[in-house]
Parts: sequence; C-alpha cells; structure tokens
Amino acid sequence: MTFSLQLAEFAKKSADRADEVVRRIVIGVAVNIDKRSPVGDASLWQSPPPKGYVGGRFRGNWQYGNYAGDGIPMNRLDNIDPSGEATQAAIAAAIPSNAAGIRHVLINTLPYAMVLERGHSTQAPHGMVGLAVVEFQQSVDEAVAGLSK
Repeated sequence: MTFSLQLAEFAKKSADRADEVVRRIVIGVAVNIDKRSPVGDASLWQSPPPKGYVGGRFRGNWQYGNYAGDGIPMNRLDNIDPSGEATQAAIAAAIPSNAAGIRHVLINTLPYAMVLERGHSTQAPHGMVGLAVVEFQQSVDEAVAGLSK
C-alpha cells in the first residue's frame, strides 16, 4: 500500500468516526434535554386539568432538524410520550449518517416551551436546554469514550 493510499484510508476512517462522534453527541444532548422535560402532573397544579388530560405532550414534541437537508421543524406534534423513549428514538433515527459538519437543531415548538425553560415547572426548575449546554463537554467526552469501547 502506498503512502497516499494509507492517508486516504486514514481520512476515510477519521471521517466515519467523526460522523459517529457527532451523532452520539447529538443523541446524548437530546436524551439529556428530553429526560429533564417535565411531564404534566395534575396533582401539582393550582387549577384542575382539562377533562381527559394526559401528561407527556411537551416531552413528545422535541424534534430534530438540521441546516443541511430537511431544515428546521416548525410544526407541533400530537405525540404524547411521558417516558420520552419514542421521542428519543425518533430523534436518533432522524440524524443523518454524515453528521459531522452539519448544524444540528433540537426544538420544541409548543407555545409554553420557553416558559418551562425559564423554570416555571417544579419538575424542571432550572430548565432543560440551558443545563444541556452547561453539560455539553460531558456529552462530548461520553461520545468519544463510547467509540473506544
């Protein structure tokens, strides 16, 4: 194998690993945000809930987008996902395989998302996204460590 072929092979392996690291980072951040998202608990409310209310709509409305292909989702989903598992799986499935070099977006388009981020819920008194930003380096470290296993 010539030196140039070795470099080409190294570049391909590095790109593949970069894509996987970025993908793992985005998934890790999405999981952190979704797990911190409050799920409506009517027992904590000052007013009674609407008839038929089921918690989990906010958690089920986290969506993935990017600036490379599909764009940024602006629609509201009707998903009810109290555990967050379906939402997290949908986000993971939406991340493209060529994740490196793309601007990724996690968004919740419900009208009360900013109120919750500002600590309105006793379940998320410090928000969700801001904490994920503070812990971003930890998400990066975990993604890189996961590759070496």
